Amino acid sequence: MAETLRPDIILMDVSMPVLDGVKATRIIHEKFPKVKIVILTTFPDDSYVKDALHYGAYGYILKNIRSEDLISSIRAIARGAALLSPAILKNLINKEDTNPLSHPKNNEYMEILSRLGKREKEILKLLAKGYSNMEIANAIFISEPTVRNYISSIYAKVGTKDRLQVMSFGQKVND
Repeated sequence: MAETLRPDIILMDVSMPVLDGVKATRIIHEKFPKVKIVILTTFPDDSYVKDALHYGAYGYILKNIRSEDLISSIRAIARGAALLSPAILKNLINKEDTNPLSHPKNNEYMEILSRLGKREKEILKLLAKGYSNMEIANAIFISEPTVRNYISSIYAKVGTKDRLQVMSFGQKVND
């Protein structure tokens, strides 16, 4: 249907009869990278979250969301935001807490933190709060491409391309 209809946004269920929503997200994103896919799920501890985000999902939202919040979320995603339900974000960050980079007393953590510049730390804090690149740009009055450059630098210094790991790392900076 994505090929025929060419939608801007797709609301994707995880559980489907022929193909699960994560695999469908991967296939659609490969063919139509500009289509924004939002995964809808029933459970906050869904094991598919990281894969869905890795395969290009822009959001991962619980089905118990209020109608007006779902509409607001879809509009935000249409404007370029990436969204996760708070319960899902909490579960992901709790899982990332097992990563040694997440612990402030770890020497490696302190070493990485010392390599970040003032602006990178500022952006890291906003990333940890779940801000999209556009929201960061607006909050600190720089362009979105400049934000992307800073984020690439942060990823390189942290040693990952996983936004969730960087968000978890950044949450420790906020503490």
